[in-house]
Amino acid sequence: MTPVKFSRLYRFDPRIVDGSYFSGDALHLERGDVVGVVLLNLGGPHKREDVQPFLYNLFMDPAIIDIPLKGITRHLLCKLISTLRAKKVGEDYAQIDPSGGSPINRLTEEQSQALQKNLNERFGEPNGVTFRTYTAMRYWHPFSEEAAEQMKRNGVTKLVFLPLYPHYSKTTTGASLVYWKVLEEFGEIPVWPSTYVQEYALHPRYLQALSRRIDEGLAKFPEEIRPNVHILFSAHGTPLNEMLERRDPYCCLVHSTVEGLMRLRGNDRPFDVAFQSKVGPAKWLTPSTPTRLKELGESGKTAVLVVPIAFVTDHIETAFELDVEVREEAKHFGIEHYEVTGGLNDDPEFITALSESVAAQLHLNGTALLNGVPAWPERLTGKESDRTTRCENCQCIAEGHLWPGEAVVG
Repeated sequence: MTPVKFSRLYRFDPRIVDGSYFSGDALHLERGDVVGVVLLNLGGPHKREDVQPFLYNLFMDPAIIDIPLKGITRHLLCKLISTLRAKKVGEDYAQIDPSGGSPINRLTEEQSQALQKNLNERFGEPNGVTFRTYTAMRYWHPFSEEAAEQMKRNGVTKLVFLPLYPHYSKTTTGASLVYWKVLEEFGEIPVWPSTYVQEYALHPRYLQALSRRIDEGLAKFPEEIRPNVHILFSAHGTPLNEMLERRDPYCCLVHSTVEGLMRLRGNDRPFDVAFQSKVGPAKWLTPSTPTRLKELGESGKTAVLVVPIAFVTDHIETAFELDVEVREEAKHFGIEHYEVTGGLNDDPEFITALSESVAAQLHLNGTALLNGVPAWPERLTGKESDRTTRCENCQCIAEGHLWPGEAVVG
């Protein structure tokens, strides 16, 4: 489906705020089923020449850039903006990858292959079920249509949507789900019995993987500096009205992860949460990452470890924005020791968290594939009163769903 056609068809629907275009209930399998697991991600250009069309596709999506323009008018504006921005953005990509493209494509494929192996070994072969993983990037190849065509060729019988966004947002997981739904409704792709993983903000293995990245990040500082390192969790920002007016749960889920992670670590050092990548004149979630770094510098902090908490792969917003651009700003603010943790990528603990998140949505002969773990709508959530990590505009919209053993992590 062309971006122009989708922009004409799209209408805001409250289902995009919680993903309920699709069921989150347990999907019942039979022996012999081929389960397609579709990894939802943003995508990125493969090479320098792809930067402009990638940006065009991004700007054309009314699910994330909410402007009152559709069809050819929106097309002309987005064509102009993407053309004007392509040179600068292409130069940024060139600093992190010789191809001038994004590492997110290669890294997502590595995650996909590792996940397929894990799923088949743990849950597929013992139960007579085959898992096949597919990548559906929202703004560059492979698109959702390409994933669906592969699934059709491979004889997929059931479908699980798995976002590579740990924290549900209308602007990420929601944007991918609504696009897939429109493709189904207009007959551009087949319809499979399906379920989806909404979020895994408090999955214990996800938190463990993040904690190890923090330890690796701390090891980059001189030994005598480490006790004084301040942690700054940096999440991708969203417009403030997504939370205040549309009740997007994203901000609350990010803070749920930070709270659970720091409890897991015994609250071993001071930390803050900030938001990055603001574009346009609208108000976004605050504080911004540069603003908080400036405040930390002014308060006398000289060592900061930045943890890109909402990202699961290294890409331009971590490898360039945080590790190059923001690093320079931090130095100007008086932060002499500045490091950024690496992405989770295909970390085995993280892949297992993804595998278990998928398995929790599936039943075979009335029995959950992941023993003792119900599908996410049936799981308990954290208590609002137990979470002290919040933003200044907190609306207490949502808490992360709990997993067995969750008492040890918050």
